Amino acid sequence: MRVQLSLMALLAVLASVAPVPAAAEGGPAWDACFAPTSTPDERVTACSTVIDTKSETGSRLAGAYCSRGHGFTEKRELDAALSDLDEAVRLDPDYACAYNNRGRVYNFKRDYDRAIADYDQAIKLDPSLALAYNNRGDARYNKGDLDGAIADFDAAIKRNPNYARAYANRGYVYARKHDTAHALADFSRRIKLAPDLIAYIDRGNVYRDTEQLDRAAADYGEAIRLAPTDARGWRNRGMIRLYQGDNKGGVADYDKALQYDPSDVFSWNNRGQARMRLGDKQGAIADLRKALELQLDLRTAQDSLRKLGAL
Repeated sequence: MRVQLSLMALLAVLASVAPVPAAAEGGPAWDACFAPTSTPDERVTACSTVIDTKSETGSRLAGAYCSRGHGFTEKRELDAALSDLDEAVRLDPDYACAYNNRGRVYNFKRDYDRAIADYDQAIKLDPSLALAYNNRGDARYNKGDLDGAIADFDAAIKRNPNYARAYANRGYVYARKHDTAHALADFSRRIKLAPDLIAYIDRGNVYRDTEQLDRAAADYGEAIRLAPTDARGWRNRGMIRLYQGDNKGGVADYDKALQYDPSDVFSWNNRGQARMRLGDKQGAIADLRKALELQLDLRTAQDSLRKLGAL
């Protein structure tokens, strides 16, 4: 029996911190407004200080609005972000970064046509901006234009051959098109450039979906090694162990997954399925009831509880 699993989000759009406008003095607030290491709250506070002093004009003021808009976007305060980025565009209509970041807000709002229009303008103003091609590819993917998305990710990679996120995004699209060879090549390149939890899970998912289960388990194991307190590696490997009939190993992995994320309905369901196969009726009932507590319409849990005479 194939075990139901949760779906991971496919694509991530990226923003650019506004490039620091040239000339003139900065100061602590100015520096924090534009520092890549600033948290969203720090960025919003610092940029607000810059804006409220009314000491900046033109492109420098546009930069502060753009950077604060980026901070608001990271906080998912999208209307505030949009207002700031509109102002950045008004102050400096040739500011590619502002169009790119505003496109990202529209993407989050699922207004993909406006997002694409802003990315088009960012690219027109700065044809070397790999980030804008990547983000436009994401918007096209969200509209279902898979070939257009691949073309944009190709363009992003052409402009930045070490752009790990663009390889990952193109890999997602190839996986969606069932082009396994290209998907694996892109995810492997992503791993070479930026080996992290998500990179290994992404490639592991392609191996899983093409029934290369040992390779999938190896990638999920590497994800666990890199991030042992993140539930995602554990629950993905647990699923593979259930596919392979290793119910004890699956229970052990789901124990860890639930230790780090007790809110994941599918981990409760899948551990319950494994316990049922192992003859642990009470343990299975407890897990499956917990799964239903989290998701009332979960059919696999309902059906299994009926088989156990517990529903």
